Amino acid sequence: MRRYTRDHSWVDVQGSRARVGLSEFAQSELGEIAYVQLPEKGVAVARGDVVGTVESLKSSSEIYAPVSGTVVEVNSELASEKNASLVNRDPLGKGWLLVIEMSVPGEVTDLLAEEEYLAYTSGA
Repeated sequence: MRRYTRDHSWVDVQGSRARVGLSEFAQSELGEIAYVQLPEKGVAVARGDVVGTVESLKSSSEIYAPVSGTVVEVNSELASEKNASLVNRDPLGKGWLLVIEMSVPGEVTDLLAEEEYLAYTSGA
């Protein structure tokens, strides 16, 4: 089940884990991604905490935790500047950012469904 935040992240929930990435809309607005900073594994986060930064040639944007829990995985492929552009090339796949072991699984229920997010980003 993929859900979206109003700050343009997506969340794929599998069991008690949430894989997080930037939406297609976010990466297109940012432009060419040059650098991605992500947290260390084991860091506890609360929903809304800043968990990283994405820098593009146009701007910089903070990444917010869409759910509370513990960071159990980060996409180490994005650590090199050469591979940071995976966020642009495959934002819903290989360009994922991190995985959070959720401490409050119900938090995802109030995130936007895909059709709601598409309406949100189109201004409808």
